[in-house]
Amino acid sequence: MSRQFLALIFVVCCSVAQWEDVRAQEVQRKPKVVILFIDDLGYGDLACFGNKRIPTPHIDSLATNGVRCTMSYITNPPCSPSRCALMTGMYAQRFGKSGMARGLPIPGDHPTLAEFMRDAGYVTGQIGKWDIGCVGQGPHQRGFMEVAKDPPGTQYIRETEDGHKAYLTDLNGDSMVEFVDRNAGHPFFLYFSPLAVHSKVKETPQRYRDRISGGDGTAYEGAVVAVDDAVGKLLAALRKHGIEQETLILITGDNGANIEEGGTSKPYRGGKGKHTQQEGWVHTPTIITWPQRVPAGKTYSGLMGTIDFYATVAAAAGLPLPDRCDGKNLLPFLAGDLQGDAHEYLFWHNADPTDAPRRNIYAVRWKNWRLIKVEDEWTLFDLIHDPKETRNGAKEYPDVVKNMVEHYDQFVASLPPLKPSANYKGGGATPKGWGWEIGTGGVFPAAQ
Repeated sequence: MSRQFLALIFVVCCSVAQWEDVRAQEVQRKPKVVILFIDDLGYGDLACFGNKRIPTPHIDSLATNGVRCTMSYITNPPCSPSRCALMTGMYAQRFGKSGMARGLPIPGDHPTLAEFMRDAGYVTGQIGKWDIGCVGQGPHQRGFMEVAKDPPGTQYIRETEDGHKAYLTDLNGDSMVEFVDRNAGHPFFLYFSPLAVHSKVKETPQRYRDRISGGDGTAYEGAVVAVDDAVGKLLAALRKHGIEQETLILITGDNGANIEEGGTSKPYRGGKGKHTQQEGWVHTPTIITWPQRVPAGKTYSGLMGTIDFYATVAAAAGLPLPDRCDGKNLLPFLAGDLQGDAHEYLFWHNADPTDAPRRNIYAVRWKNWRLIKVEDEWTLFDLIHDPKETRNGAKEYPDVVKNMVEHYDQFVASLPPLKPSANYKGGGATPKGWGWEIGTGGVFPAAQ
C-alpha cells in the first residue's frame, strides 16, 4: 500500500509540474501590449512620416521594426470621444456620443479594453490623461489595476514628491519604466496617454528645443522630442527585461495636428482648432510593431482606425471579441496575409447643436475618396492625387457621391439618438498625488 501510495503521489506531483509548465508556457505566449496614444500628434510631426526638423529616433525605430500605417483614422474627434472609441472598440456614436460630450457615461454593459484584458489575466496599467466617461468612471473603475497619479503643478511643470520641479512628459516616461519593471514577468497591458503634445506647450524645457535640426526649435517641436525620449525609456525597459520581441506596441494620436501650436499634418491640410473640417483633423500617424508576428520595415496603406486596436489586441492575445465591436483585426493585413482596406468605408457623424460648430463633421472615406458635407453641400476629394483637398470632384463623379451618401445614410440610420454635450460636464478623473494607485481595476459589468 505504501509503495502504491508513493507512486500515486509521484504521478500527482508530475501532473502538477506538467500543468505548471504548460501554464508558464501559456503565460509566456501571451504578448505584452502597449498602446501609446499621443495627444494632438499630427501626421507630419514624426521624422518617419516626413518631418525634416524633429528628431524622433525611438519612434522611428518602431517603424523600422514594424509597420507604418499611412491611412489610419480616428472616427470620433476630438479628444474625449476619440479615447472612448479606442477604449470600447466601436464608434462612440453607438452609445450616443457626438462632439465632445465630456462626462457622458461609456456603456456599463460593454467591457473597456482594460476590463477585457484584466479578465484575461493581464495586469492593466494607465499613465496620463484619462478624459473618458462620467464621474465614477475613472481608470480604476473601468479596468485599470495600476494607475499613475497626477502630481500637482501647472499644465506641464509638476512637483515631485521631494519638492522638486519636473517636466510632466519626463515623469510619464519614468512611470512607464516603473510599470514594466514591476510587471515584466506577467502578461501586461499598458495604456500610455500623455498630455503632450496638447495645447499650451510653452513650458517645454530648452534642452528639448535645442535638439531641433537647424536650431531655433519651437516649444511644440521640443515637446515631440520629449515624447520620443519617453518612448525611448519604454523600449530600453523592455530590452532590459528581454521582452521587446514579445511586446505588441501601437502608437498614434488622439486627433490630428495642433496647428496653432506648430503641429503639421503634411502632406494633408487641417488639424485641431479652426481647421477641423479638413483631412488632417482625423488622419493620424500610426505605427504597429510586434517582432514575433508583424514584419519589419513595411507600410500598410489600407483604410483602418483606432477602433481596430481593440480587435487587434484581442486577436494577439488569442481572445474572442465581445459583442458590439466595430473594429477589425489588423494583424493579417499587417502581415500581408490579407490585402486591401481593413474597412471598406469609414464614417464621421458628429452632429451636436450644443457643441462648438467646428466639432460637427459629416464625412465618409472610401477607396481614394473623401466625401464631406460643408455648408449642407457634399464635396468630394481624391486624397491620393489631391491630398490638400483643393479640387472638388462632386460634379465630375456623381456616382461616387451617390454611393458614399447612401452608405453614410445607412450608417446614420443604425445609430441611436445622439446625446447633447450640454447635458454632461466633467467625467472620470486620474487620481491626484505622487506614485501609483494600485487596485483591482473595478468589477465588470458593475461599472456604470
